[in-house]
Amino acid sequence: MNAAAYLPAVSALAGSAIGGFTSLATTWLSQHGQAKAQQMTRDRVKRETLFAEFIDEASTLYADALTHECTDFTKIGSLYAMIGRMRLLSSKDIIESAEIVSQLIITTYLAPNKTFRDLIELRESHAMDPLKAFSEACREELRRFEAK
Repeated sequence: MNAAAYLPAVSALAGSAIGGFTSLATTWLSQHGQAKAQQMTRDRVKRETLFAEFIDEASTLYADALTHECTDFTKIGSLYAMIGRMRLLSSKDIIESAEIVSQLIITTYLAPNKTFRDLIELRESHAMDPLKAFSEACREELRRFEAK
């Protein structure tokens, strides 16, 4: 038999194999990309939720610290638990900012209680926004995370 007779059959078989492999590779790459995008979205939502919880808890504790002395250390326990969770997910800047906030809260609890007049002075000195640096660090991290 002539080898030329097999050429069309071999070509058709090779074309089918290449087409099947291309289809398989395209499907795998597409699904892999979708899975990666979904994981990134889940990670971002985790971070956003944790940051929001920390801001809520720290704000409540700071307001309480301004007008109360604290001898109950369990009040700040949840704040440190959140910082621990941030260590698993977040950058060093976030952790450092969160630790500064927690130290400020402890220092405020140890300081004399503030009056309403004192709050006006705190507001004017921008000390009423102890979470500003933390919030800005969070926004920057989420922006970088989104750019990936």
